[in-house]
Amino acid sequence: MTSAAKKTIHELPVRQQPGDYLGPGHVVAVMPHEVEVEIREGVRARARMALSITYEPSLGDVLLVIGKDDDHYVIGVLHGRGKTSLSFQGAVDLRANGGPLTLSSDTAVAIHGPEMEIQTGKLQLFAGAMVEKLGSLYLRVRDALEVHAGKTHTVVDDVSFMTAKNASIVTEETMSINGNEIHLG
Repeated sequence: MTSAAKKTIHELPVRQQPGDYLGPGHVVAVMPHEVEVEIREGVRARARMALSITYEPSLGDVLLVIGKDDDHYVIGVLHGRGKTSLSFQGAVDLRANGGPLTLSSDTAVAIHGPEMEIQTGKLQLFAGAMVEKLGSLYLRVRDALEVHAGKTHTVVDDVSFMTAKNASIVTEETMSINGNEIHLG
């Protein structure tokens, strides 16, 4: 290789003024719209939140801080325990084109709203346990309603009424009917 073909690459030092900063900031105090962070050992600065989404920092968070002189801004979250909020004005359509949409959490997923509608061709629920608490439940099944359970227990506080074109109760062993009066026919 000729000396003309060789290129020497020189590293140019990054000029950083004493008041310039880009790096981690450890949150030591939280105020509305800004935090106090320790940016260098023993050096603290107030930094305004400049994230594209709403983040409520917590004490001990490690944020990415940029600053010059006395002006510092939070531009990222390196390690956080605070709350991130996505809030939009008007109608919002959250969609996954060409693949599934998955919402997940290490602790819980909650949906709140005055009304909820689910439209789908098939709905599957899998859970270790399920609790439903309703004021009223109106269930209409066009074809068949099938329940397969290890045991069933139904408690009705007032009146229970069932009507059918035909009905059968089949037991392999004992059947008990217990009431003050039993009317047949």
